Amino acid sequence: MNPTDHFILQFDRALRTVFAPAQARRESPARADMETPVSQPEKTAAVRLMRINHTGEVCAQALYQGQALTARNPEIRTTLGQAADEERDHLAWCEERLNELGGRKSMLNPLWYGGSFALGAMAGLLGDRWNMAFLAETERQVEGHLTGHLDQLPASDAKSRAVLEQMRQDEAAHSMTAQSHGAAEMPEPLKVAMRVGSQVMKTT
Repeated sequence: MNPTDHFILQFDRALRTVFAPAQARRESPARADMETPVSQPEKTAAVRLMRINHTGEVCAQALYQGQALTARNPEIRTTLGQAADEERDHLAWCEERLNELGGRKSMLNPLWYGGSFALGAMAGLLGDRWNMAFLAETERQVEGHLTGHLDQLPASDAKSRAVLEQMRQDEAAHSMTAQSHGAAEMPEPLKVAMRVGSQVMKTT
């Protein structure tokens, strides 16, 4: 593929991720549960949490695309592509649940996408061990973030809970996959910087 075609493909993926309805390969875990009545404050809380999770999945798509773009090992690129496919399911599930709750997506998603793509590309440029280290640490932090959201969700919102539970399982598996592909150990200052960046995104 020549550079122009590659650029067009990446730009198309960015537009689809940020602006087009996401398409999942797997059925949403929420569909196995009945919608239960929730109060307006509970619905507002659920919408806020699912909007954050949706934006996190927009960032995940951008990170993986950036990492795959600069990865040197074809096997690593394949691994990142497989993880991105599962994360695309998460994106679609969160969007579907947001719509069911009457919420909206973050208007800042294009900004988060661009920044995440740049971070992913930089991680890939550092070499495959550090590329996998970035993936492993990202997934560990997302797994912890999802655990926190499960604690905050209204107890009656079984549909949102089912989505987050499956997402957490997938994130843990991605982290283990990255480690099995020779991920380096991320220095603690970088872990802290990643946590701070995540908190800025969630707060905004």
